[in-house]
Amino acid sequence: MPALDALVGQFAAQANTLCVGISVDSKHSHHHWAYDLGGVSFPLLSDFQPRGAVAAKYGVYLEQAGITDRATVLIDSEGIVRHASTVGVSGKRNIDELLALAVKLNRLEDFTPPRPRGALAPDATLYVREGCRFCQSVKKAVHSLKLGDAITVRDIEKDPAAREALAAFGGEVKVPALVQHGKVQHESSDIIRTLAELYVLT
Repeated sequence: MPALDALVGQFAAQANTLCVGISVDSKHSHHHWAYDLGGVSFPLLSDFQPRGAVAAKYGVYLEQAGITDRATVLIDSEGIVRHASTVGVSGKRNIDELLALAVKLNRLEDFTPPRPRGALAPDATLYVREGCRFCQSVKKAVHSLKLGDAITVRDIEKDPAAREALAAFGGEVKVPALVQHGKVQHESSDIIRTLAELYVLT
């Protein structure tokens, strides 16, 4: 997944491809896993209840083991599966090869990129604190999604005015905090989801 995370922007820019991860683990397990990695900049979907229901439809749920095969599925904008492959439960994907395949499939399709879902607000500001792991996760997402030019990042320890500004929004100084249109969002997972949902395929 770290290898995919490093190229997620290229999948979007070069192949109009949105990357997502899915497993039979719960959303809480996904949260802790992403936290341990320092953040993941693409959505993680939970095929938890009923366990493996989605994976079974793609023929990759290993019912006796209660896990899924390590598979990759490329689906076009019409919901048609264009590619499916597996590297086995303990195998390792070649992300560079997958990117090349996604680019090739995209060029073969009469594909119109989806309309932008939106954009960060003009006042979008991310408040962080050095040494905060949750802040690091969000900052990594900003970097991976190439949103650095669209959002102002302020460290509340290095910038006293930033602390005061954050306190003025919600009455508490809690980071990470994403402020848009004067509204504050605090949970790192929610902030990353907000950023990913606004990420436009170009």
